[in-house]
Amino acid sequence: MPNANHDSHTPPTSQDRQPTNALSDVQRRAVSELLRVSPVADDLAARFREAGHTLALVGGSVRDALLGRLGNDLDFTTDARPEDVLKIVRPWADTVWEVGVAFGTVGCLKRTRNGREGAREYQIEVTTYRSESYDRSSRKPEVSYGDSIEEDLVRRDFTVNAMAVALPEKEFIDPYGGLEDLAAKVLRTPGSPEDSFSDDPLRMMRAARFAAQLDFDVAPEVVAAMTAMADRIEIVSAERVRDELNKLILAPYPRKGLKLFVDTGLADLVLPELPALRLERDEHHRHKDVYGHSLTVLEQAIALEEGEPDLVLRLAALLHDIGKPKTRRFESDGRVSFHHHEVVGAKMTKARMTKLKYPNDLVKDVSRLVELHLRFHGYGTGEWTDSAVRRYVRDAGPLLDRLHKLTRSDCTTRNKRKAAALSRAYDGLEERIARLKEQEELDSIRPDLDGNEIMEILGVRPGPVVGKAYKHLLELRLEQGPMERGDAVAALKEWWAAQS
Repeated sequence: MPNANHDSHTPPTSQDRQPTNALSDVQRRAVSELLRVSPVADDLAARFREAGHTLALVGGSVRDALLGRLGNDLDFTTDARPEDVLKIVRPWADTVWEVGVAFGTVGCLKRTRNGREGAREYQIEVTTYRSESYDRSSRKPEVSYGDSIEEDLVRRDFTVNAMAVALPEKEFIDPYGGLEDLAAKVLRTPGSPEDSFSDDPLRMMRAARFAAQLDFDVAPEVVAAMTAMADRIEIVSAERVRDELNKLILAPYPRKGLKLFVDTGLADLVLPELPALRLERDEHHRHKDVYGHSLTVLEQAIALEEGEPDLVLRLAALLHDIGKPKTRRFESDGRVSFHHHEVVGAKMTKARMTKLKYPNDLVKDVSRLVELHLRFHGYGTGEWTDSAVRRYVRDAGPLLDRLHKLTRSDCTTRNKRKAAALSRAYDGLEERIARLKEQEELDSIRPDLDGNEIMEILGVRPGPVVGKAYKHLLELRLEQGPMERGDAVAALKEWWAAQS
């Protein structure tokens, strides 16, 4: 085993570390395969050695290699200080980034080419051995550099990210039992979780994120520390919190991470609208479990994705019912109502996403989907007129495909007959939209006359009256469909005459 005493959280000496040959053949092959598909690593290591420094592949790169999922993002650690790293990589890399130098990290891009695979690009980060901690009143880490890889690994977030491969020797370094935890699919911290989370409180959110990404369980002592220290997340910037939340939501198993996020109390401080969905129920007033329903809607929306994970769709699915707690009413017949929760929810979504520093376009799109998610339920069994269908398409705009997915995902009833009826009704709506699109170019609904034509026909200059006329013609277009030019001109003149 790499280190049978990793639970002590005491960094081992070089004599304590197990010899390289303790690594199983399977593990050795995994490391060799990592280096075979990443020849850039040996090339870079040789340059560090020539300069009198060490280099090791580290962290997520080693973890992902052992899981058989390594990409082209490679993380390295070294005893070289940042200024020395820059001297080594500048003549070698195609592009170098210095934005992380203040925190000991140099980033670079390296392109390689071989006959079989063609060109490949590697995103590389080289970080000096370091330790960092937060002042309790500060959001910025204080960085100090270390002199050994064991010191560096103990400051990393989880044992499965605290493994390294020293280069060019290809020695596997695992002083804190990361390989055992990887096999057990469990997240532990190299040192005590309290020290780890005190150093960087964002690691509490990373625990939830890695649970969602890797489908790992989080060790009980780590969960306990997250729960006890949840309020420490408040010193972390909104931007860093938002980025971790995005990674969690975009992960393959977001439900697992979100449950941990809520159960530990982190969500109460970051996204309080989510735990608020756990509405109390009693025997007299029954309603669906809104929290569980929202997580299921998220999973069902993910199942409808095509291609890459869709952050807009996933956020809308998670947040679509956050207006329900504020709009809940107990009716005299025992029912519970949530009138206009979609409107209230859209406003709450906008406020929360703005506070988390999301880009304006993303805030606008997610809020709009939340606002529109109930619109379909007025469709019934097809009673909408063509005008209503046009308005549905117009209001959704470029979000129509996502609205289709969100609306379908919002059906979580266990009543198979009801679910089938809803599915058939939405099939019918989509078919009507497709037919109208063929006939009328629904994706770009505009009046049959543009602004210049309106000014020419009415003999007016640019001003508010042109906008009013345009809006009137747009309403006619939505109600009646496309008009011949002569009919549109006549309608415009009739409207104009009524204005005087």
